[in-house]
Amino acid sequence: MKTAVITGASGGIGSATALAFAKDGYNVVLQYNNSQDKALALAKKIENETNSTALPVKADVSSSQEVTFLFDEVENRFGNVDVLVNNAGIAQQKLFTDITDEDWRRMTGTNLDGVFYCSREVLKRFMIKNHSGVILNVSSMWGQVGASCEVHYSAAKAGVIGLTKALAKEVGLSGIRVNCIAPGVVMTDMMKSFDEQTVNELKDETPLNMLGEPDDIAQTALFLCSDKAKFITGQVLGVNGGFVI
Repeated sequence: MKTAVITGASGGIGSATALAFAKDGYNVVLQYNNSQDKALALAKKIENETNSTALPVKADVSSSQEVTFLFDEVENRFGNVDVLVNNAGIAQQKLFTDITDEDWRRMTGTNLDGVFYCSREVLKRFMIKNHSGVILNVSSMWGQVGASCEVHYSAAKAGVIGLTKALAKEVGLSGIRVNCIAPGVVMTDMMKSFDEQTVNELKDETPLNMLGEPDDIAQTALFLCSDKAKFITGQVLGVNGGFVI
């Protein structure tokens, strides 16, 4: 049975993605940092509803030492990783001149450093020697075009896109694919800070006149990590209802 590591698995997109991979026959590793109750509940749900094993692991992806611990746990339990979904992320709305040094470090640490640390670890331990594997990074449409009052978020997510394209070129000959999803407005906990009027305005700005659901991203992730996408690498797929074209 194949193994997929999903970072940020306790969040809306992460939990939907983990469940989708479990239903498709993967054992899933559920990385979380703060939301232990959600991660444990998700693991129970997966093992009740599928034939897959779910392993919750607490680790801060912005720390290379904790990422090493994460993959120690994975290697001890499953021995290999076939898919890594770098989904862990945080968001913040703030005027650029109000962004503190700590705000910047936290944003880039989780959203960009975490992708680097996890990808480096999975490549060195498993994928390069096995000459196979898929890395899927979750960026944002704001990483493509930028968002006012989210400069640090946009910068980190743009970095994820650059990392994806460069890494795909580097590891392609090792039989490894690297792709990126750039979600639009998806109804997760990250949207709780927006009032109803703002959410409706975002919906109105979306050509499909609808907002995304976590499963929209999960099913796209499943496709990009499957053999159906075996000739796709280095790509950024916008799943945004037409908000950014």
